[in-house]
Amino acid sequence: MNVSRTFLAGGIALSSVVLLSGTAFAHVSVQPQGEAAKGGYATVNVKVPNERDNASTVKVEINFPLDHPLASVMPQPLPGWKAEVTKSKLAKPLELHGKKINEVVSKVTWTADGSKIGPGQFQQFPLSLGRLPEDTDELVLKAIQTYDNKEVVRWIEEQKEGAEEPENPAPVLKLSAASADHHGGAAPSASAETDEKAGHDDKTADHEETAAASSATDTTARVLGVIGILVGVAGVAFGVLAGRRRSA
Repeated sequence: MNVSRTFLAGGIALSSVVLLSGTAFAHVSVQPQGEAAKGGYATVNVKVPNERDNASTVKVEINFPLDHPLASVMPQPLPGWKAEVTKSKLAKPLELHGKKINEVVSKVTWTADGSKIGPGQFQQFPLSLGRLPEDTDELVLKAIQTYDNKEVVRWIEEQKEGAEEPENPAPVLKLSAASADHHGGAAPSASAETDEKAGHDDKTADHEETAAASSATDTTARVLGVIGILVGVAGVAFGVLAGRRRSA
């Protein structure tokens, strides 16, 4: 009886963990395809799961912060979805490559056009972003998800430091330290170049040592071979002399 109760309690606990985990990870999120470095450019995926078992997602809206504006936001064409880009004017122009930009993308909306996100499914919406700001560690991209039963879920709640995760958290794109070339790849450091040179020198030294050892081995083998031949000749001569003495 105790064993049965133990297994029953364990099963209930495991089911609770699985259910809670599914709920916790079923939020709209943004995931970089590689590194999203400050001052660089990045391709990201907005991952939208369907949290309903009786409705399908037919519209997704992603809003971009104007306090950290992006000069370029481009959605990748996605079969079955129509993308609409909305722009807004900036109070303070953004300077990029010597040009002033007064208008930036503030929202991208995908509307189902022959497709949808059904129950138990998810969809990724690719975006090309740049130039990423250098004065913040993250971008909050508030999302709005619409179902075909007219239900609207607003993923716009920002995470407070030290507080529990909100019920409908906004997707957050984390930004890493600025790279040297502003394209997501860091230039090799002086120490790295020094280490590489040292490694090359070590390999060269090892090669020279191996070659020297091989040369010494070949020389030794040749000397031993010559000695062996001389010993063999001496042995034959000794045998011939011995034979002649017996005959005499």
